[in-house]
Amino acid sequence: MDLSGDKNKQQFYIPQALLQELSKVNSRLLIGMPAERIEGEKRLALTPEAVQMLIERGHQVWIESGAGLGINYSDNHYSEAGAEIVDTAAEIFQADIILKVLPPLAAEVAMMKPRCTVLSFSQISLFSQEAYELMIAKRITALAYEFISDENRRYPVLSLISEIEGATSIAIASEMLSNTHGGKGILLGGIPGVAPTEVVIIGAGNAGTVAARAAMALGASVKVFDDDIQKLRIIQQLLGQGLFTSTFHPNVLRNAFRSADVAIGAMRYIDTHDHFYISEDLIREMKRGALVIDLRINQGGCFETTCGLPVNAPEMFEQYGILHYCKQNISNYVARTTSMALSNVLLPVFFHWEDQGSLSTLIKSDRGVKNGVYLYNGKPVNSFISHYFNFSSNNIDLYLSAF
Repeated sequence: MDLSGDKNKQQFYIPQALLQELSKVNSRLLIGMPAERIEGEKRLALTPEAVQMLIERGHQVWIESGAGLGINYSDNHYSEAGAEIVDTAAEIFQADIILKVLPPLAAEVAMMKPRCTVLSFSQISLFSQEAYELMIAKRITALAYEFISDENRRYPVLSLISEIEGATSIAIASEMLSNTHGGKGILLGGIPGVAPTEVVIIGAGNAGTVAARAAMALGASVKVFDDDIQKLRIIQQLLGQGLFTSTFHPNVLRNAFRSADVAIGAMRYIDTHDHFYISEDLIREMKRGALVIDLRINQGGCFETTCGLPVNAPEMFEQYGILHYCKQNISNYVARTTSMALSNVLLPVFFHWEDQGSLSTLIKSDRGVKNGVYLYNGKPVNSFISHYFNFSSNNIDLYLSAF
C-alpha cells in the first residue's frame, strides 16, 4: 500500500510556526571567544550585554576564563549573561565560530577544528605566514572585520576604530605633552594670554576628522593635510573655517611642521595603492620636545621615522629630540569602549547569519559580509592579504556554488 500521499499530507499540515522553529534549531551558532595571547591586548569582540542577546536567541557562547578582565568584565558577568566559561584554550577552539580581535596565532590555529569559521582583524603586522598556511590546510573560512562593509560600501568596524583612535590620540597627546611623561610641560589647547598649541594631522579621514574636532575643542590650532580634495572639503564643512586644510604642498607642509607641537599620522593605507609618508627631514625640523603620534603603525606607518619598525621596537622613543608614540592598536587605551563598539557592529551580522541559516547563504545574500571574507574553505579570496603571503587568490563567487 502506497502511503507516500499520506506522508506528504502530514508534512503539508505541519504548522508554519513550527517549521520556522525547526529551521532555527539548525541555524543556532556555537561561538567561542578565547583570551588574546598578544601582550597588551585587552579588547574583546563581545561584551556580556551582547552575549546575552545572542543567548536569548538560542545561540551558544563559550568564553575562555579571564578573557574579559582587560575590559573589566569578570567571568561572573559573562556567566550571568548565559555564556559558558571554559577553562582551557584547547576547549574554546573546538567551537564552530572563533571570535577574536587580533589575527589567530599559529598555535591557536593548530587547536582549531577543520572547516571552522574565524572572525578577527587581519592586522598583517601580527599575522604570520605559518598561521595563514595552516588555516588554508585546515580549510578554514576567515573574515576580517576591517573589510566588512555596509550597503553603502562603507566599512563600519574600520570607521569605528578610526574614530576611537582619533579621539584617543588627542587624549594621549595631552598626557604626553605634560611634565609627567617628560614632555614640554604645555597644555594641549590654549588659554588667554598664551599661544595655542599647534597640531598637524596627516589624513582627513575618520581618524583625522575626530582628532581635529577634539583638538579644536580644547582650543588648539589645527592644520590638516591630505591628497584628497574631497576629504578636505568635507572636513572643512564639518569643522568650519577655523580649521586650516591643505594638500601636500612641500613648502606649506614644511612650515607647518616647523611650528607644530604635535603631529598625528592618520592616513588610511588599507586597500589603496598610494602610500604617503612624512620624510625624516621634516621630522628633524620640528621643535625640540614636540610629539609625533602614528596611528597607522599597523599599516606600515605615516612617517619615515616610524616606517618599517620591527615588532619588538619600543612603543615610545626619541629621535632628533622629537618624542615618537608608536603603540599598535591604541584603541586598547579605551578597550571597553572599543569592545562595546565592536559588539554593536557584530551583533547584526550574527542576527542576519541566523536568519539565513548558514554562512554560505549569508555570504551569497550579503555583499558586505562577502567583502570581509579572505579565506573561504581554505581558498584565498582576498588579493590584499593573499599577495602579502605570496599566494594567488580568486573571486569568492567561483567557490560559492561548489561548497
